[in-house]
Amino acid sequence: MLKLFNLEEKGWNLLIKELNERANSESEEILESVSKILKDVRLRGDIAIKEYTEKFDKVKIKDFKVSEEELSECFNEVDVEFINNLKEAKENIEYYHKAQKGRGFILNKERGVFLGQRILPLDSVGVYVPGGTAAYPSSVLMNVIPAKVAGVEQIVMVTPPNKDGKINPYIGVAAKISGIDTVYKVGGAQAVAALAYGTEAIPKVDKIVGPGNIFVATAKKLVFGTVDIDMIAGPSEILIIADEGAEASYIAADLMSQAEHDKLASSILVTTCKELYEKVNSELEKQINDLLRKDIIKDSLINHGKAIICSSIDECIEVSNRIAPEHLELMVQNSMELLGKVKSAGSVFLGYNTPEPIGDYFGGTNHVLPTNGTAKFFSALSVDSFIKKSSFLYYSEEAIKEDGEKIINIANKEGLTAHANSVKVRLK
Repeated sequence: MLKLFNLEEKGWNLLIKELNERANSESEEILESVSKILKDVRLRGDIAIKEYTEKFDKVKIKDFKVSEEELSECFNEVDVEFINNLKEAKENIEYYHKAQKGRGFILNKERGVFLGQRILPLDSVGVYVPGGTAAYPSSVLMNVIPAKVAGVEQIVMVTPPNKDGKINPYIGVAAKISGIDTVYKVGGAQAVAALAYGTEAIPKVDKIVGPGNIFVATAKKLVFGTVDIDMIAGPSEILIIADEGAEASYIAADLMSQAEHDKLASSILVTTCKELYEKVNSELEKQINDLLRKDIIKDSLINHGKAIICSSIDECIEVSNRIAPEHLELMVQNSMELLGKVKSAGSVFLGYNTPEPIGDYFGGTNHVLPTNGTAKFFSALSVDSFIKKSSFLYYSEEAIKEDGEKIINIANKEGLTAHANSVKVRLK
């Protein structure tokens, strides 16, 4: 199923173009539709949200807020093993993200000059969680826990209602386990609008995070600036660098673990061994028949699956750095030694026994990652995503008298005489 891509013959430009084109699914029609919804919710608030919920989710909602009783009932609909697994995953995710917490600083210069930086949590965050068949309780943990660790006081969650007017029970359980009590039954672009602008029932937040379909992604893009957002996520990606010691069945399974997300998902094998590539293709044909989403996987692999044969592992890493994949598996013998050569990847999975789904669910690292080559300049969701940095400065009378003329000179050269004057009056 994976097609060989001859890099020497076709070149980098064609490879990057093919990968980037997967993300260009936002049409003028979608943009217009989402813009209309955002404006409508901004003007009409809850009334507009109720109308869109009835139109898109086919359910009438009187009260958007999920009651404490309904959240508690979710635990009765979910098996105990899942609850315990989710609690342990939470511990792992907390353990990892607590290590990310930064500290402010203060510098004491002579003459009574102090400079410093404070690290402050955002006041409020909204977490979007898809519902229905695309319900991912793991994403609740990945988005909420870093915000909690950062110290965000108000975290609210929005998720679409089911046809019975209730939320997905797995989402409810994940919300409670991650420490969220405030959940609203609203989805789609209208939920993003509610979080961005605020309505009678739903509070405005400072930042919106969480995955969603093209309408949600477009809405987040359009409200950016009014609020902050996590990132513009594209189709999922995995790139596996494999040496001759890698097991073909492992590689095939890992490639399909991302291909099942979306027909536009990209699965790439980069290896020094053509024989391994052929074995992987055989394994793909063998394993796919047992998988629930085999039609999506097949479409994804046929249209966006690639294999690149390189002359060395160093060349394999060069290929990966140019692509900057969301997920990178170093399925090689000396993976820890090679990690230092990786410059651009959302998250790296080392060795033969670290498949990407460990990071998705349980290992502790965050699974909200940059896609479509943006790992060259964006980072995974982290505690840093939920903080702001504020500088502070103190000058004594002695210090401003010593530095004042220098500041005035620079301000005057820029033609900003009022700036200069604010210092000048203190020198008299």
